[in-house]
Amino acid sequence: MINLSERLLAIAQEVGKGETVADIGTDHGFLPLYLWEKGISPKIIMTDISQGSLAKARENCSRWYPDTEFDLRLGDGIGPIGRGEADTAVIAGMGGILITEILKKDLDKAKELKKLILQPRNNIGILRHWLYNSGFSIINEKLVREGRFICEIITAIPKEVAVIRSMGPERIEYQYPHSLIKFAGPLTEEYLTCKLNIEKNILSGMEKSSSTGPNQIRSQQYRIEYIERLIRQL
Repeated sequence: MINLSERLLAIAQEVGKGETVADIGTDHGFLPLYLWEKGISPKIIMTDISQGSLAKARENCSRWYPDTEFDLRLGDGIGPIGRGEADTAVIAGMGGILITEILKKDLDKAKELKKLILQPRNNIGILRHWLYNSGFSIINEKLVREGRFICEIITAIPKEVAVIRSMGPERIEYQYPHSLIKFAGPLTEEYLTCKLNIEKNILSGMEKSSSTGPNQIRSQQYRIEYIERLIRQL
């Protein structure tokens, strides 16, 4: 029996029963094997750009299910996945910029999927901005603890028309959107409070620096006030 970490379990919960799942950058293959073992996904596809990582996944397949042949593919991003082969793609544990580049590289394929489950390690604002401007709708966001970190998980689906937003990807509205309140869970307040303290520390450092201009101070104060407004809505 495969036991998942809280992070991977939270990702698995976003997969609907009967969905064929492609795990991009599968590493050890724990997540897709769990989905198959539990009868959630009748077919799983494991891909990785690294031969070493794919070898670890193949070793785990052989160890736990020696009589079952699984679909493992070497390749970059969603390139190894053919059109119509998967319902859902999971891209987890990578940086937000890398996830964005993976999806951008094969946008047509990505938009033919029914669902994307994404768990960026950083730069989530850049990823959200790209999703909105590339014709995807975010249908769920959740937070899950992993060690001393709180991870963010985005579930998105393609839509017919992209909504082009004028704000740049660096804007705080993409880092901490109102959807965090819409989908608030037990970790939301802790998460936002932690981010608020980081922004306050940045402001404190800026105020002590002689090279910081008034516009930079006002911009940082806006970031703090924005997060404080979100917390008050909880």
